[in-house]
Amino acid sequence: MLVYAPAALLFLVFSWRVLRERRRFGNAVLLGLAVLCALVAWMSRLVRSGSTSGLVVACSLLAVCALGILVLTYLLFLNGLRMVRKEGRSPANLLSLTAALGIVGVIALVITAAVVRTPLLVGVGAAALGLSSYVSFLFLSFVCYAFLYGRLQVRRKADFVVVLGSGLVGGSTVPPLLASRLERAREVHARLTGRGGSPVLITSGGQGPDEKLPESHAMADYLTDRGFPADLIEREDRSTTTDENLRFSKAIMEAAKPDYRCVVVTNNYHAFRAALTARRVGVRGQVVGAPTAAYFWPNATLREFAAVLVAYRRTNIAICLLFVLGGVLVWSVR
Repeated sequence: MLVYAPAALLFLVFSWRVLRERRRFGNAVLLGLAVLCALVAWMSRLVRSGSTSGLVVACSLLAVCALGILVLTYLLFLNGLRMVRKEGRSPANLLSLTAALGIVGVIALVITAAVVRTPLLVGVGAAALGLSSYVSFLFLSFVCYAFLYGRLQVRRKADFVVVLGSGLVGGSTVPPLLASRLERAREVHARLTGRGGSPVLITSGGQGPDEKLPESHAMADYLTDRGFPADLIEREDRSTTTDENLRFSKAIMEAAKPDYRCVVVTNNYHAFRAALTARRVGVRGQVVGAPTAAYFWPNATLREFAAVLVAYRRTNIAICLLFVLGGVLVWSVR
């Protein structure tokens, strides 16, 4: 059982860190490392057992992983085409398609390097394989922990419910994506009220250059038109980014109650990154997510992951350079 000790230790550290602070990307990495160590230990035991059944199971797992990569590539490709048809050809909407083509490109490069075996091609293939494995590990860790974070229980009491804004349709109409946030905020507010609280709901969003009114005002109108009490709504109408949403809402909450607690509402694909931002700017509260259309989720999740990579760009660039250096060493040795 000692072979599982690293996985168990990593999981204990992960659990301890989650209890202390849920809103850390390091939690996702620790969870990924714990699962990876457990899988490696299991595969090692299967291979070392020397039994035919163990080897069959190990080979079957590898085959399932390979098939999973192919299926994922196919699904990303289909999702990319659907995003282009429904949302247009903006760079942000091409992420699923780009990811699918990137996976195909890496697979083709590695296979070509293995067949041709020229030093330069082998070095480039090794670097590409290392880089893609690193990014894939981070992405899977991000998705898994974001899924877990989105299912953590909302604290029993909160003084504010903050709804993060998004763009308006036609400059004045709340779109379905934003409406889902507002409906989720109503649910959270009702649940907190049922527990004996009386939280204030803050609609957060400024006015864009193509909008006729601030997003926060349109959001407040949406809620009051559906029976939500106007006296329980506070408008934050200066922000233009998630960072500003949280900073300006924090100022409102601190002015009203310095020791406040809050629940921040956004869409499910955005919840974990919003939580990371909330921790960075010092907002005291949990982030919860509202449902998102199934076709929109993969591309949006890739966009959120890319934003997280950029947020930790120094660490990621340093590690990526190590993989590039490894490829150069493979090339020079051959």
